[in-house]
Amino acid sequence: MQVTGGKSVYGAAVGILMLDARFPRIPGDMGNAATWPFPVHYRVVRTASPDHVVRRGAEGLLEAFVAAGRELVSDGVDGITTNCGFLSLFQGDLAAAVGVPVAASSLMQVAMVDRLLPPGRRTGILTISASTLTPAHLAAAGVPEGTPVGSTEGGREFTRVILDDEPALDVAAARADNIEAAQALQAAHPDLGALVLECTNMMPYAADIAAATGLPVFTMESFVSWFQSGLVPRRYPL
Repeated sequence: MQVTGGKSVYGAAVGILMLDARFPRIPGDMGNAATWPFPVHYRVVRTASPDHVVRRGAEGLLEAFVAAGRELVSDGVDGITTNCGFLSLFQGDLAAAVGVPVAASSLMQVAMVDRLLPPGRRTGILTISASTLTPAHLAAAGVPEGTPVGSTEGGREFTRVILDDEPALDVAAARADNIEAAQALQAAHPDLGALVLECTNMMPYAADIAAATGLPVFTMESFVSWFQSGLVPRRYPL
C-alpha cells in the first residue's frame, strides 16, 4: 500500500485555539484532552486571557488568533474551533483567514436547536458573563433576537475563578452556580425547550443542569463532536 504525506501531525482533525489560562481544567472541560473521544490538537494564544476575551471584547487579539489558527492548519488539522463562546466575534475573520472550516462558538448551535423544538418552545443561553455578552456576539453566531440569556455571574465561584484565572476551583460550588443559574433562567422563561451553554468550562456540569431542569443541554462538546464527525466521517465495514 502506498500512502501520501504532507502534514506534520496526523490523526487530529480538530484544532482548538486555547485562551492562555491557569485555572483548573477538570475532566469535561474543553481544555482537558481526556474529555475528547477523538484526538485533538491544541494551540494556546498566549496574549489571550479570559478577562481580555470575555470582559474586554478580545480587543486587539484577532491577529494572534489568525496566526495561531494558521499554525494549526500548517500542522495538519482539518478544522478549527476555540475554547470560548465569546470568540463568535472572530468567526467570519477566522474562516476567511485559515482556509478550513471554523466552529468558533457554542452559540452557533442556538438557531439550529430552535428548529428542533416544538411550537411555543425556544432555546435559552447560559453564559459566564451576561453583562459583557453583547448583541454583536450573538449576531456573529446567528443567535435569533430575543433569545433568553442567563448567567453564572451572580454565583460565588464559577465566573470569578474562570475570569480571574484563579489557581483553585471548588467544583461543588461551581456546579451549584451553574445549576442555580439554569434554574433561574428556566423560572424566568417557562417556554424554554432547551439550553445552550456558551462557556466551554460549563461542559463538566451539563448533565447536572439537564437533570435539574429537565431540558436538553447543548454544549461545545456536542458542537465539536458534530463538527468532527463531518471532518472525519465514520467508515463502516461492508
